[in-house]
Amino acid sequence: MAIGSIIYAFELLIMVAMSVVSGEAFDYWDIADPILLTTLLSPALFILIFRPMRDQHTILEQTVSQRTQALELANRDAITREALLNQVLETTSIGTFMTDEQGRITRTNQTMATMFRRSAESIIGLEYIAMVDRVDVEAARTNTKRVRAADKVVIDVDRRYIRADQTQFWGYLTGRSFQQEGQANRTFVYALTDITERKRAEDATRIAATAFESQQGMTITDSQGTILQVNEAFTKITGYTVDEVIGKNPRLLQSGRQDAAFYKDMWECILLSGSWQGEVWNRRKNGEIYPEWLNVSAVKDDAGAITHFVGAFSDIGERKAAAQRIETLAFYDPLTELPNRALLQDRLKHALTASARHQRQGALLLIDLDNFKTINDTLGHEQGDLLIQQVAKRLVSCVRESDTVARVGGDEFIVLLENLNQNNQDVAKQAKITGDKILAQLHRPYEFGGVTHHSTASIGVTLFDSTYQDQIEEPLKQAELAMYQAKTAGRDTLRFFDPQMQAGVSARAALESRLREALVQDHFLLHYQPQVDAKNRITGAEALVRWLDPQRGMVFPGEFIPLAEETGLILPLGQWVLNTACAQLSSWASQPKMAHLTVAVNVSARQFHQGDFVEQVLDALKRTGANPRRLKLELTESMLVDDIEGVINKMSALKRMGTSFSLDDFGTGYSSLGYLKRLPIDQLKIDQGFVRDILIDPNDAAIAKMLIALADSMGLGVIAEGVETQEQRDFLTDLGCAAYQGYLFSRPLPLEEFEALVNRG
Repeated sequence: MAIGSIIYAFELLIMVAMSVVSGEAFDYWDIADPILLTTLLSPALFILIFRPMRDQHTILEQTVSQRTQALELANRDAITREALLNQVLETTSIGTFMTDEQGRITRTNQTMATMFRRSAESIIGLEYIAMVDRVDVEAARTNTKRVRAADKVVIDVDRRYIRADQTQFWGYLTGRSFQQEGQANRTFVYALTDITERKRAEDATRIAATAFESQQGMTITDSQGTILQVNEAFTKITGYTVDEVIGKNPRLLQSGRQDAAFYKDMWECILLSGSWQGEVWNRRKNGEIYPEWLNVSAVKDDAGAITHFVGAFSDIGERKAAAQRIETLAFYDPLTELPNRALLQDRLKHALTASARHQRQGALLLIDLDNFKTINDTLGHEQGDLLIQQVAKRLVSCVRESDTVARVGGDEFIVLLENLNQNNQDVAKQAKITGDKILAQLHRPYEFGGVTHHSTASIGVTLFDSTYQDQIEEPLKQAELAMYQAKTAGRDTLRFFDPQMQAGVSARAALESRLREALVQDHFLLHYQPQVDAKNRITGAEALVRWLDPQRGMVFPGEFIPLAEETGLILPLGQWVLNTACAQLSSWASQPKMAHLTVAVNVSARQFHQGDFVEQVLDALKRTGANPRRLKLELTESMLVDDIEGVINKMSALKRMGTSFSLDDFGTGYSSLGYLKRLPIDQLKIDQGFVRDILIDPNDAAIAKMLIALADSMGLGVIAEGVETQEQRDFLTDLGCAAYQGYLFSRPLPLEEFEALVNRG
């Protein structure tokens, strides 16, 4: 028991020693048993061990008390520092927040909450990334990864953020990381400042700088007008360098085109309203005058006093030139530089309005050059253009400066005479004087290309007054009708509009309308005029179109064929005749007494010159099954004037298929014998104009004789049309003609009557 007590006491001593070394007090009386100790140990040993222990216990109690007081003081200091920190955070104008290693916000101030329009409590626990605008999220993520990977972090970045109401703002973010001693994780502290206004100011400055160096010339002056700054565009437009204009007044650019009153009004407007804009003519350094569009603005301080003037201008010379070119193209003839039809109509409209206001009349003269197409064809278009230009100059020389000369067509001009008189006779007299002067001028020879040329013109004249105000086209139509009357009268003359002309035009328009309807309603039919040989045997017929009009009855070709030619209706009409004739040939092929007949079909020049004419004929033959050797196409000499090679090629193509050709009206046109020998024709047709007076006019008889001899020498057949008497027939027979057509044998007959005539024979 003594040994155990000794060991226990030793252990206790070790514990006390450790307590002293570590500085951690403990109540050893709680673990020591005094009764046991007094029983086991001698008093001497008790005194030896426990007296020093009692003294040590007293010292320890004092140490613990001091440390407790220090700890309490440290706690009070920490509380004070925490309160001070909170006060600083809540009173600063900078948003402040802390995050953990994962980027979650662990602490923030009210400024931060207000900046994001949230409560501070709602921000705690959010990821910092969630508050960044989506346009900058990727950059923020990258930055966060870099922050976590670095030992020491310093953040300094401009970034866009998103508020709770989804509005965006710019923030300047600075941050640091720190790590408390003994802690494994770092804490990140950030300061965020709203820099939206600064960004806007920077953008405005950048935009202003870009605008200043734009394509527009820019000038900044002080309130006295002294130039302080110009941009590069200014130097390019004006030619002055920066050094040459700084300190000068913009007056150095003035061209002198605008007077002092102009600039006085301009500056009064600027001082009154703060700005002015308009067109100004300035002078470059090299002396060139140019137009510019100028905009001047006054810059004022907070008190409303003008501190600077800013001028912006653009060189509009090219734009004005382009506008002028567009106007010229739109309203002027490029060859003669005279007004065109559009500008003439505008001026005529104004003339009619003025006529109503002043109760005075005017006149229109339409001038059409005679045979201009022949001049173009023989001399060439270049010479024709030179003629047109000289005609334009002569017309201008014949009228007053207030009158208008316009070119309204290839060889058509109109002269507008305004404000002549109130009396019809006086106006007509003045118009005739001008017209006669024009005729005389245009009759003079023209010199160009070293050659002298002659030309004439036909003039139609009409008078006008305010009654035509709402029908501006009417005077133009009347002048055109009068011009055609001048053409009919023999050209190189002048005619006034006659109301009877208008009645004729109206009738022509009505006829055209009915003709178009007739084509749609199939109101046409063919009559056949027999063609006979020397023994009076019917060998064929000429197909002649007739129009059976429901209103007028039978209409003969002389009345509607010229109109069909003019309007282009001859094309569908000619196609109908060709198809019908071929169908009839096919039908006759199965009738023994009709199968030998040929049918002659007249082809107009316009129809023949179609690009697909050959295909049209071949298609008609194929569809109807007609024998091409029974089809004879009658051409006129007028076709030979244009594109003789094309004519020969088309004739040759059809000739190879068996179709034959007859040249109608031979000797009345302009055909050349050189062309004639090249044409693959089969027959010459003596025009009825020569046959009619063959017995009494030696010239007609001589021409008929010559034609028959020519045909015989070339191996061609010959047929005379318009034979009405036996004497004519006998005379032609004596000359060697063996085929005839005319009233002596039969007038043109409807199909049934013609077939009956053939069958009787």
